[in-house]
Amino acid sequence: MSAVAELYERDFVAWAEKNAELLRSGRLSEIDIENIAEELDGLSRSDSNQLYNRLVVLAHHLMKWQFQPELRGKSWQSTIRDQRARIERQLRSAPSLRPKISGMLEDVFDSARTRALDETNLPDDMFPEGVIYTEEQLLSDWMPE
Repeated sequence: MSAVAELYERDFVAWAEKNAELLRSGRLSEIDIENIAEELDGLSRSDSNQLYNRLVVLAHHLMKWQFQPELRGKSWQSTIRDQRARIERQLRSAPSLRPKISGMLEDVFDSARTRALDETNLPDDMFPEGVIYTEEQLLSDWMPE
């Protein structure tokens, strides 16, 4: 194991700084390729997870908006607007995430439904199972009625 790779185990910040220095100086044979690749994969997963979590929060609040109209308020509307803006910002900075949304929707709606059931104490049949809003509906100004 190289000295740089050993540094990864002891001090992540020092490891990252050392690899950045090596890359900038063109000393590519000295960089810690394996751990750099792992960290880059981790960054990608982190961005996908962040998008997934934002979609769950959005779908959860849209469900509450639709199925509890008597409790609608500015807080839910604000959360819906905020999540949409954050998702759009994330998709602008990482357009490669957009095609992944359709593959996430089943899990997104399962999680959102579970949250809605836990939070509202409404009967299970109140919130439909499966994908109940399209990707376009989620990401537009559309609101369920």
